[in-house]
Amino acid sequence: MATSLYSTHCRSLATSSSSSASFQPSPFSSNLAYLQRVTFSHRFLASKVSLKSQPPSYQIPVHTQQQEGAVAASVTPVENGTSHKQLNAELLSVKSPKESLVEDGFEKDENESTVSITVVGASGDLAKKKIFPALFALYYEDCLPKHFTIYGYARSKMTDAELRNMVSRTLTCRIDKRENCNEKMEQFLKRCFYHSGQYDSQENFAVLDKKLKEHEGGRTSNRLFYLSIPPNIFIDAVKCASLSASSGNGWTRVIVEKPFGRDSESSAALTKSLKQYLTEDQIFRIDHYLGKELVENLSVLRFSNLIFEPLWSRQYIRNVQLIFSEDFGTEGRGGYFDHYGIIRDIMQNHLLQILALFAMETPVSLDAEDIRNEKVKVLRSMRPLQLEDVVIGQYKSHTRGGVTYPAYVDDKTVPVGSLTPTFAAAALFIDNARWDGVPFLMKAGKALHSKGAEIRVQFRHVPGNLYNRNFGADLDRATNELVIRVQPDEAIYLKINNKVPGLGMKLDRSNLNLHYAARYSKEIPDAYERLLLDAIEGERRLFIRSDELDAAWSLFTPVLKELEEKKIIPEYYPYGSRGPVGAHYLAARYNVRWGDLGSDIDR
Repeated sequence: MATSLYSTHCRSLATSSSSSASFQPSPFSSNLAYLQRVTFSHRFLASKVSLKSQPPSYQIPVHTQQQEGAVAASVTPVENGTSHKQLNAELLSVKSPKESLVEDGFEKDENESTVSITVVGASGDLAKKKIFPALFALYYEDCLPKHFTIYGYARSKMTDAELRNMVSRTLTCRIDKRENCNEKMEQFLKRCFYHSGQYDSQENFAVLDKKLKEHEGGRTSNRLFYLSIPPNIFIDAVKCASLSASSGNGWTRVIVEKPFGRDSESSAALTKSLKQYLTEDQIFRIDHYLGKELVENLSVLRFSNLIFEPLWSRQYIRNVQLIFSEDFGTEGRGGYFDHYGIIRDIMQNHLLQILALFAMETPVSLDAEDIRNEKVKVLRSMRPLQLEDVVIGQYKSHTRGGVTYPAYVDDKTVPVGSLTPTFAAAALFIDNARWDGVPFLMKAGKALHSKGAEIRVQFRHVPGNLYNRNFGADLDRATNELVIRVQPDEAIYLKINNKVPGLGMKLDRSNLNLHYAARYSKEIPDAYERLLLDAIEGERRLFIRSDELDAAWSLFTPVLKELEEKKIIPEYYPYGSRGPVGAHYLAARYNVRWGDLGSDIDR
């Protein structure tokens, strides 16, 4: 498992005795000389050992334990007649592994590898606001390999200098290392280049391939393509990159941004088309919410703390809430959003992925496939979503404080009379022994009263609670609740009941609070940084597998089709409100109160 190898913030180089060759001395070799050259990749130690002995019939066995990316050890016998003087001279000329790594921490070797990162759709907002800043942050923290090149590829005509100027406006430095910011930016921008071309042109990608080879300088070339483009041109770009710009002697990987289709059929068709040119291991379907610090901490919180794992079941948990809210509307993105809606945009991917991580059984190991296997089991155990368990809404115009906020249909890019939901709430169930009967409530919306994403775990009432009368009729006030605030202002806190100091018996609800900003001085990395680093290193744990995608779509496709075929009219709610009233009725049906309502002591 990759993450276990790295103790520093960017998983710096790790060496292991298991990756080096072990030698069994031969009794027939009185004069043995060996050359050992060590070449580092960013993640694994690759060793190349050349052994020379005489006579050739007595070769020394070399046993290597290889990891991904390791170069096999080879044994080359010396021809008869090699003199002792030649062997001794060779011995004296050999540098030790430590000496060979003196310059820049790496040996200058023709077999060194390089990583070429091509951002397809480099002129778009995602590339400018997220991808290039994430790559710079990785470079700033010394997390990228020694040899790397970044290419922007798009249809827009642009020079290298114009790309660098565009990128430089979005780059920021880590708070704790700001003193060398300008120097680092200049060094990073020198590694950034641009090539203009069509997404469906193999000739344009062939020219890109030629430029990449010039920068790779004959080294082992590893290539990562990030598709920051609309899904309708994914296949054209993948085909051209695969046929005209793949690596000839290293790995080639492609990061695909959501949405992965609109339903089960379109998603399956997209996967089938991608697999005409790529293997499953080459496809990295990115959901940036899986790279959020608090989402990645879910398994740590549960599996490394004894107090939580015994409580993580229907026996103690009354309901689980996954809540996503934005305090702004489509803001000119209505044309794109209207084609998908809030269920496809947020619930089917972001929130469902968090649910699967939350509810999965203990994996065999932290290996990517073991974790993804458990997530798939959860998704396959879930009931397909029913229309009666869904509430949809759409924000309308509202005036507050003298300011008039527009309705969704006021967006000029939105079709007139659109019924696309900008809000949805749903109740989902997992039919397995651990979670049978526990409602998992999802809620996601735009133009709401606040911005945030959180997981709320509401525990059952204490049976025969001695202090019920102190809480009156509102027993929910006495319920313990674990809250994992994914964003903003990351925190984990547990709500408990506590006696207020004094002579009387007055109870208070208090928080046991882990507030990240207060506890950790280090800035939390952006999700794209973690996911880009994982893709470069071949770590697939936080990326979505094709069978996982199929299982996710099978839950939502029936209700999505029913909503569209029946033209269900969404419930309208004012811009900046808490959403449709119907969401409260849905929760009440399962005896649940939304945890983000009212005056929380944590807000």
